[in-house]
Amino acid sequence: MRRLAARAWHATRGPIQWRVLWLANATFMVGVTGVVRDDAGRVLLLKHRMWPEGRQWGLPSGYAIRGEEFGRTVEREVKEETRLDVRAGELIHLKSGYRLRLEVAYEARLTGGTLSLDGFEILDAGWFTPDDLPEDLQPAHRPLIARTDRPGARDRDAT
Repeated sequence: MRRLAARAWHATRGPIQWRVLWLANATFMVGVTGVVRDDAGRVLLLKHRMWPEGRQWGLPSGYAIRGEEFGRTVEREVKEETRLDVRAGELIHLKSGYRLRLEVAYEARLTGGTLSLDGFEILDAGWFTPDDLPEDLQPAHRPLIARTDRPGARDRDAT
């Protein structure tokens, strides 16, 4: 039976194999977060309209589009929400175990642009030092900020 299954698998090749794998395995949404810093080491935080009251401040976040490299998701989301240009760097967080979601976070550096908010999703934005974060910051974002607030943090261009 195993040999027959192996022969059938090898005979299908390409798109059919991928379709079978896609149907047989879990499909996840990928939430991507960016710890965006400026040259002074301050962190970009956004006050999100759709997030729960009392936890609306947080890092720029969004979902990856199918086929999108996750570092590019950070760059796209920040641009959409703030009109700022950033460059994604080191992967600093990867967590699975949720039912249909995977969480990813990258360090990112401000490279340009002028802050202009997307008024639908974002209520406010600001640059904060790691020692002066808003009280109603998403609890899961505090360790991400602390994790990248260290000597030797690299961005993609420094490697």
